[in-house]
Amino acid sequence: MAPKGSQRVVKKVVAENRKARFNYEIIDTYEAGLVLMGTEVKSLREGKANIAESYASDEDGEIWLINSYLPEYLQANRFNHEPRRRRKLLLSGREIHRLRIGINREGMTLIPLKIYFNDRGRAKMELALAKGKKLHDKRETEKERDWNRQKGRLLRENS
Repeated sequence: MAPKGSQRVVKKVVAENRKARFNYEIIDTYEAGLVLMGTEVKSLREGKANIAESYASDEDGEIWLINSYLPEYLQANRFNHEPRRRRKLLLSGREIHRLRIGINREGMTLIPLKIYFNDRGRAKMELALAKGKKLHDKRETEKERDWNRQKGRLLRENS
């Protein structure tokens, strides 16, 4: 058994939106719970979810995940779920208020970055408040990434 002070955080990432950091400038991130059906949790555990085209929106004071894809669980027969249904995100009232201000006043968007299972086995989502990048910003990001890769190669060759 591990000592009381040293708690290990285990995250099993199920789905990741890798293009989000390229297409958007991430301002702030939040951890949100997901309201899921039993078959959705089983489908997530199989690891075939996709959140690449999804986003979150504010409707009636609640935050909803829209257009995420969780495939049907094959062993569930008639009790299965719809793969692209809207899913409610669980956030505190203060976090929802901050997100609503960011969306409405500042014109930002809510982008899901990843879905994972925390150390207690609960499905969580990392949600980002983000601003869309312009084309020249994307080019600058790509140049910087290439330069860092090249710099790493040069340092390895010299040492």
